[in-house]
Amino acid sequence: MSLRLSTVILPVDRWHEGGRAKWQRAEELGFHAAYTYDHLSWRTFRDGPWFGALPTLTAAATATERLRLGTLVTSPNFRHPVTLAKELISLDDISDGRITLGIGAGGNGFDATALGQEAWTPRERADRFGEFVPLLDRLLTEGAVTQEGAFYSAVEARNIPGCVQRPRLPFAVAATGPRGLKLAARYGQAWVTTGDPKLFEEGTPEQSVAALRGQVERLGAACAAIGRDAAPLDKVLLMGFTPDRNRPLESVDAFVDFAGRHRDLGFTELVLHWPIPDSDFATAEGDFEKIATEALGQLR
Repeated sequence: MSLRLSTVILPVDRWHEGGRAKWQRAEELGFHAAYTYDHLSWRTFRDGPWFGALPTLTAAATATERLRLGTLVTSPNFRHPVTLAKELISLDDISDGRITLGIGAGGNGFDATALGQEAWTPRERADRFGEFVPLLDRLLTEGAVTQEGAFYSAVEARNIPGCVQRPRLPFAVAATGPRGLKLAARYGQAWVTTGDPKLFEEGTPEQSVAALRGQVERLGAACAAIGRDAAPLDKVLLMGFTPDRNRPLESVDAFVDFAGRHRDLGFTELVLHWPIPDSDFATAEGDFEKIATEALGQLR
């Protein structure tokens, strides 16, 4: 089974002071895709620079030629399907069909209350996500959409000429629970996970592998329930949130070991965080680039 390497570049740099250079370097290093987080702010970066995901991706689309681009992930926390669809169609056009939408139910971070609302419970997030994804699918595939929902509505929303990618740009659905996995099975061209968050602090790498194996099996069951073969569905692991943390990035050998174990679980894409000094993603840049250029050769 082939394995792709991608990266996620957090939007913390001014475009003309290092931002552009990172996206261009990601393409030079041969990454399959470069993603960015779609948040208003995030964790320890809250009091520092943080730029918008979609404008950043638009700039990245004009600064690169081959690199796939996308969000990892967008959520309903501060997005609406109607306005998001228009922006995605525009971004897909500007990039000439290189956009993947990573999309998830969202969480309890700063985005959850920035618009003045109370933070939603997990059930409320799942309810909204269950309505958000199907409506967004329609908006990206149909020229005009009218739909009244409990949370999101569209009235003669026009999205002509639609996406460059047909029938629409791909969805990479982040999910681990049963309702999210059903959405991934029905609407996703890829599935995204960060592992089991309950294992992050005190779990072991072995326990994490077992948990991920269970997630892959449940995704397969969700696909089988609707008559879909799960094998062609891309399976994406966003690294840095398993008990291994950043240890796989300490050397090419460590990464190859990690990547091989997860490829055997069925993962087709691993996503590495671009190094950020003095943060949880403070990998040495030289080690990071060496992994990007040498690791896949050892996995073949």
